[in-house]
Amino acid sequence: MAEENQNNSQEKTEQPTQRRIDKAKEEGKTITSKEMYVFSSIIMLMAVLYFFSFNFKYILANWKELFFYLSFAQESNSLLLAIKNSFFKVFIVSVIIGIPVLILTVFTQLFVGGITFSLKAIEWKNSKINPIEGFKRIFSMKGLVELLKSILKVAFLFGTSFYFLYYKTNDIIQISTESFENSLITAAGFFPILILVLLIVLLLIAILDWTWQKYSFIKSLRMSKQDLKDENKETEGSPEVKAKIKRLQLETVRKAIKQSESVEDVKEANAVIVNPTHFAVALKYDVGSPGAPKVLSMGRGMIAKKIIDKANENKITIFRHKLLARALFFTSEIGSEISEKLYTAVAIALAYIYKINNGESLDEPNIEIPKDLEFNEDGTQKK
Repeated sequence: MAEENQNNSQEKTEQPTQRRIDKAKEEGKTITSKEMYVFSSIIMLMAVLYFFSFNFKYILANWKELFFYLSFAQESNSLLLAIKNSFFKVFIVSVIIGIPVLILTVFTQLFVGGITFSLKAIEWKNSKINPIEGFKRIFSMKGLVELLKSILKVAFLFGTSFYFLYYKTNDIIQISTESFENSLITAAGFFPILILVLLIVLLLIAILDWTWQKYSFIKSLRMSKQDLKDENKETEGSPEVKAKIKRLQLETVRKAIKQSESVEDVKEANAVIVNPTHFAVALKYDVGSPGAPKVLSMGRGMIAKKIIDKANENKITIFRHKLLARALFFTSEIGSEISEKLYTAVAIALAYIYKINNGESLDEPNIEIPKDLEFNEDGTQKK
């Protein structure tokens, strides 16, 4: 608890790691900008209006036709046909408008902060309906910043519009003295410029808002030095674990070097036990000598192949027994005697090899391995 309080009290001055950013996205947190959506929506609205301006007569004719049918249709079939046609046309218009809006929304979010899918973002939380938490969000620093942005945005747009209209005062006064057609032509001369100016202002506001949202998002994920240490432990392990892994790696390398160097000693062996090619263990035992058989060389994979080749080269008997070869490999050390639990199994194997080396013709013996020494190829015990 004390460590946690100490961690919380530390100042978060470090930039968030990629892992912390990815974790935030998994929780549904990402960069988003309402002003960027407003700007893109207005652009899409203007594009839709521009499209409909070329088809205005067609749309008006269809609506006229619809109301004509609804007014004069006496038979139910005619009325149903009129309703069916109207719904079909509404559907077509909705598709024409909806698909571009959907595409624009997706591309806007891709540009702003990317798209993330997270079930955590829609999980039920009591804090979402808690009025106290709601007031805290409204009057939080983030809420005040949003309020200030809205005020500044309205003031900026109003000020820009006022300045532009003030600049065009003469044209506006002229409109009131002209005919309807001429006034429309005069308005059409400066009204698009006003729209363009307002769009530029909205674009600047959207860029500033996106920059602020990105800064706020990164700032909310900042980490203390202790956070970085804790994350490093989670990803790479504690120093003790890393030291243990390093020791195991060094031990593995040492064994591999020792196994490779021991291949030359295979020529002194009495027999080589194999599985049949993945493992190879060279044994030496002098009849009548004290002690148990010794392991002169052993290996797996390429080293096992070298041991087998060396045994063939020196005409040393190779005995195939899968479980015995694995048991010797996983329980023995090069230069040491075999495990006491394997005395009987190895004795049977060496006796068989001795007899066939002397010209006797025998069936392979049935060698039983202790259950706790039956291994799979990866060194795990058989079940």
